[in-house]
Amino acid sequence: MNSLLRQNKKTLALALPIMVGHVSQMLLGLADTVMISKIGTMELAAAAFANVIFNTFFVAAIGLFIAVSVNTAYEHGAKRDNEAAEILRNSLSMALLIGISLALILCALNPLLFIFKQPLSVTILAPKYIFWLAVSLIPAVPALTIKSFCEAKNQPWAVFWVMLCGVALNVALNYVLIFGNLGFPRLELVGAGVATFISRMTVLLVILYYITKSKRLASSLPKKWIGRLNKEKIVSLFKVGSPTAGQLTIAFGSFSITALLIGQFGNTALAAHQIALTCTALVFMFPLGIGMAVSIRVGHSIGGKDAIICHPITWGAHIVSFLITGLFAILLILFSPAVARGFSADPYLVELAALLLKIVALFLIFDGAQAISMSALRGLRDVIVPTILIFFSFWVFAIPFGVLFAFELGFGASGLWIGLASGLALGALLLTGRLIQQLRKHVGLASESAHK
Repeated sequence: MNSLLRQNKKTLALALPIMVGHVSQMLLGLADTVMISKIGTMELAAAAFANVIFNTFFVAAIGLFIAVSVNTAYEHGAKRDNEAAEILRNSLSMALLIGISLALILCALNPLLFIFKQPLSVTILAPKYIFWLAVSLIPAVPALTIKSFCEAKNQPWAVFWVMLCGVALNVALNYVLIFGNLGFPRLELVGAGVATFISRMTVLLVILYYITKSKRLASSLPKKWIGRLNKEKIVSLFKVGSPTAGQLTIAFGSFSITALLIGQFGNTALAAHQIALTCTALVFMFPLGIGMAVSIRVGHSIGGKDAIICHPITWGAHIVSFLITGLFAILLILFSPAVARGFSADPYLVELAALLLKIVALFLIFDGAQAISMSALRGLRDVIVPTILIFFSFWVFAIPFGVLFAFELGFGASGLWIGLASGLALGALLLTGRLIQQLRKHVGLASESAHK
């Protein structure tokens, strides 16, 4: 028990700025949703659709962030600063390429949005918002790559403050550009997109300035930023990042498909889905932040040949995640109508959103458990089998189950969320079982090595 508490303290010390940083980014999404909802239900539905398209592609970049975090943590644990510097240099080149590529793909997709068979008003309003979200990826991907590197080097706080200021800047720009305050034109949905781009570009410039001036990171910075890419480092990043991106694409893709299916029930259903998804994502940032700290600490432990402490690190994190998500689940069950009314005064929207939020509350604990287990497995560099387990949970089980409830049994939008909840529960159980197996394997190998 003492070991568990001691490791939990270290994990939470690292997790706190990561967790708060993720929550701050979700608060940005929450602020966008609330501000856009003040324009109208139609605009909120368009924003929901745009974010579905955007996030489906953005997960490819998230795979890079996690690969940078895992590989840097491993080199940090092994005390190889030069190798960590090469990871940073090569990953930034990849980040810029990924950001530009994803922006071009999203812009090219804009004229084809009609194929998703969403309400006409949504298809008309979404493209300009998607354009600005797409362009904002060019600074966002490199900035988040640097953030992952700093966290893996146990230097998360400065980047956290920069990201938090970026959120504040975005909210302020939303106030000015969405509603046309302070003499600026009223741009509504387009204004939200422009605000996102400006704030993300500002964050990148400030973070770049910080790392080049930081004395704590000086030993881990490249001697030359521009030069031939290191094939070994690129391949290593792809080995972790590609399956991770696959995991996230599978998970996010299931939510995207759900949103497109919900769109067939009309603007109100799609807007309610956006409210439920925004609240879910906000709560999820807590276990995700803890999970990322677990991934880093497990990477440190494996790199430093100290696998035995992976047990208290992971199970302590599971306990904390259970307490946090359990609390939020209770609050959502008790106050879901009040939460829904915070987004809109439309009584039909409030009623449906409140129902979806109660379903959300039922799977939050499982959502947290799968985040911790998946993150720990990434720290162990076990990514292929978890990808298969995630695919089975969401695409073989959750989506067909949701379609059955929504369309065949007449539950509508809530039926699709019931399917998602079931998939998350199954995924949590399968991933935790895999984690138990892998921890036994690594601890066994460490014990054998110690006896030789």
